[in-house]
Amino acid sequence: MKIGFVSDSLGGLSLTDLLDHAARLQVQGVEVNTCGWSTAPHFDLKSMIGNGAGQKAFQAEFAARGLEIISLNANGNPLHPTDSAQGQGLKDTIRVAGEMGIKTVCTMSGLPAGSANDSLPNWVVSSWPPETQTILKYQWEEKLLPFWSEISELARANGVERIALELHGNQCVYNVPSLLKLRAAIGPVIGANLDPSHLFWMGADPLAAAEALGAAIFHVHAKDTMLNAPVQATTSLLENGSLTDIPARSWSYITLGFGHGEQWWRQFCYRLKMAGYDGWLSIEHEDVLLNSLEGLEKSVALLNGVMPSAPADFKVQDI
Repeated sequence: MKIGFVSDSLGGLSLTDLLDHAARLQVQGVEVNTCGWSTAPHFDLKSMIGNGAGQKAFQAEFAARGLEIISLNANGNPLHPTDSAQGQGLKDTIRVAGEMGIKTVCTMSGLPAGSANDSLPNWVVSSWPPETQTILKYQWEEKLLPFWSEISELARANGVERIALELHGNQCVYNVPSLLKLRAAIGPVIGANLDPSHLFWMGADPLAAAEALGAAIFHVHAKDTMLNAPVQATTSLLENGSLTDIPARSWSYITLGFGHGEQWWRQFCYRLKMAGYDGWLSIEHEDVLLNSLEGLEKSVALLNGVMPSAPADFKVQDI
């Protein structure tokens, strides 16, 4: 496995400073945000489309420091009912990735409205009352499957081999069954960006998810979640309070090791190996209380201590 981080983890720095820190931390690559819910301060997507010289100059900054571009990240809601720019951003990201020879694009599945007459996304998380099933049928059959059929063809046409969908709340694909459902319908170009932090707050087990996904794991975001038991006891994990009011929340995104310790992350890495995954662990720092650079440094140190990096060489002896 290899360690990298998401570029927005140091979103307040210039690209030069970000890459200098990446080299200092001795990570192997950076995942680059391009659009969607990111202002993408390090990558001007529109200006990069068809811009061979600009793409080469961008890639040269990484190569000069011995770094790889892990993937392009177009996280957002590409099926937003009134914001078509998010879907277009994903399409543009795939085209640019193809031009740059980048094989993996990270994104989210998208969340449409609940019907053709609605204007806001609608996330269904229960099976009652009965209209929830009508909503799901509309979202999957009328929106999700046609869109992802189109996107999968676009990816193939541009040489992008892996669309890694983050299992994220407020998306149609948010857990293992929904990811596997879309993958079965669209094909093996669809896989998971396995981020344990989201599974934690949704009450799932990332270790079991790694085993269940197996070859469908295309990418891993290394991000932790603190479960605030005293608050959770009265509010549950269904939390809609301010992201910045950590004491009042039942859960919060947090620096690696501050929510789940080294032993858990050691088990996670091993479960990934058991599932056949030997790719990137891309740190995504979203801790409100810790300095971003300090949090990134602590996260890199933790992963260096638990992550398998050398190939296995065990052989059963002939006796």
